[in-house]
Amino acid sequence: MEIIGSVKEDLAVEKRIPITPETIKKFTALKFSVFLEKNYAEHLGIADEEYTNNGANLHDTAKEVLEKSQIILKVNCPSNDEINSIKAKSILIGQFDTYSNKEIINKLIKKSIKIFSLNLLPRITRAQSMDALSSQANLAGYRAVIESVEKFGKAIPMMMTAAGTISPAKVLVIGVGVAGLQAIATAKRLGAIVSATDVRTDSKEQVESLGGKFLVVEGTENLETSEGYAKESSEDFKNKQAELLKHSIKKNDIVICTALIPGKKAPKIISEDMVKSMKPGSIIYDLAVNYGGNSAFSEADKVNIVNGVKVMGAKNILNNLALSASGLYAKNLFSFVNNLYSKEKKDIYINQEDEIISKTLITKEL
Repeated sequence: MEIIGSVKEDLAVEKRIPITPETIKKFTALKFSVFLEKNYAEHLGIADEEYTNNGANLHDTAKEVLEKSQIILKVNCPSNDEINSIKAKSILIGQFDTYSNKEIINKLIKKSIKIFSLNLLPRITRAQSMDALSSQANLAGYRAVIESVEKFGKAIPMMMTAAGTISPAKVLVIGVGVAGLQAIATAKRLGAIVSATDVRTDSKEQVESLGGKFLVVEGTENLETSEGYAKESSEDFKNKQAELLKHSIKKNDIVICTALIPGKKAPKIISEDMVKSMKPGSIIYDLAVNYGGNSAFSEADKVNIVNGVKVMGAKNILNNLALSASGLYAKNLFSFVNNLYSKEKKDIYINQEDEIISKTLITKEL
């Protein structure tokens, strides 16, 4: 019987968990044993009894769990101590960023550990239930708007009172992937006037369906990969986009930045001059801050004030929605493990002909 294990993340960095009591039931139904570290989700208000009642086995230390597990589920890359405890040739599954974790991933490969990163999942219909990037980005886009509104200090919708009228806030979303679309939807629900821009021209219809205005960079091609992710744009596009934003950004009260290119540094889209052109009291929330940032002056877990404009971003915005994020992420992971499980062999089978498996498996040193 295969053992699936999971240990507590470093709570100073990560509050999400990859296994919930609900998914324990699903794993045990496939005849997996599930080993967890004690007090696994205590920080989220989930008692150990909720896990043991659903069939989990609890152990005193992370080392015990890692040494006994054939399959290990994580959110972030393991620490050096954890790597030492993971058995050679075991399977490690998580949302591992290859851009910032090259050294750790190379150590794991040298130990013959099979690493699957859901960040590399192809965007195909069959993989939708496993798409952790989308499930987590959806929540991040929502939360970015909520945190921006809290810092904005003014009402968002139009309000007509006997004392006068409050104009609606104007929100600009840069990057219309999953996070951007949810940011648009959330800002609209709050009553803002919303506009958005993206390198993918197909995004125009999606933006307009949510009630936003799409800002078009003239004379550009659709910069989208076959997997549905954004491509890196040309210098010509960057210059045209900068010209467009130079005129539009200063008219907005809140700007949400979500533009990312898989495996690369985030594109710098908002310049220092653009930030300084905005009205005092305006907000820029940079969701790409961990990857170099889309905006000048953005730093993780800091609010930098530039000419009265607040520029902000979080190392892990999902820590502020850890319960909701964990629930979705755990389901993504179960779906992925279920795809690895062969009903004929009644065991894990790494079928390299399966696009989902072959594209998420990291086989070479970075």
